[in-house]
Amino acid sequence: MGDLLDLTPDQLLTTTRAVRKRLDVDRPVEPEVIRECLEIALQGPSGSNAQAWQWLVVTDPVVRGDLAAIYQKAFAIYRDHPTMAADKVYQGDDPTRRKVQQQVMDSASYLAEIMPRVPVLVIPVAAGRMDGLPSMATASTWGSVLPSAWSFCLAARARGLGTAWTTLHLMFEEEAAGLLGIPYAEWSQGALLPVAYTIGTEFKPAHREPLDDVLHWDRW
Repeated sequence: MGDLLDLTPDQLLTTTRAVRKRLDVDRPVEPEVIRECLEIALQGPSGSNAQAWQWLVVTDPVVRGDLAAIYQKAFAIYRDHPTMAADKVYQGDDPTRRKVQQQVMDSASYLAEIMPRVPVLVIPVAAGRMDGLPSMATASTWGSVLPSAWSFCLAARARGLGTAWTTLHLMFEEEAAGLLGIPYAEWSQGALLPVAYTIGTEFKPAHREPLDDVLHWDRW
């Protein structure tokens, strides 16, 4: 079993960050450690116990490079979008928040640049296509896969690995499916998780807006 960091459950939950600039892309990641994290992920919730998921781990340098090129193509669209990009999504007047958003954008740009060098890319995949389904069916399907993907991220953090939850490559999901051999008509990709050991293991909780600004009790 991979060596575990000395973290309490609350520390693990509050310090599992999107890691970009501190990914050690020159350090190999052992396949058995990825397998450990995925074994933990498989304990996540599964609607009707269907376990209708698959997990694609990409380590081949050529395939990683081709997949990263798709991500970079999507990132260029995201970067130039007038409202979607991290440095444009916040429209308020708080200079501290604006600075943070710019830092997020800078680190996202860095991740896109180094994506071909990240040693492991993980894609959680759900059975079926969600196009045109009722919201209940869509929520049920993703609710049976994405919590497990987050469990993978938590398990990785506990072992000194960093991850970043990305979805930009889904702009070109069918192209990625063709590259990876995923039957596009039968399976939907949910995310792309770059995985590497981190440079240092100390991470802090992120700043969040006050709970009372987003909390509703009993009624909206």
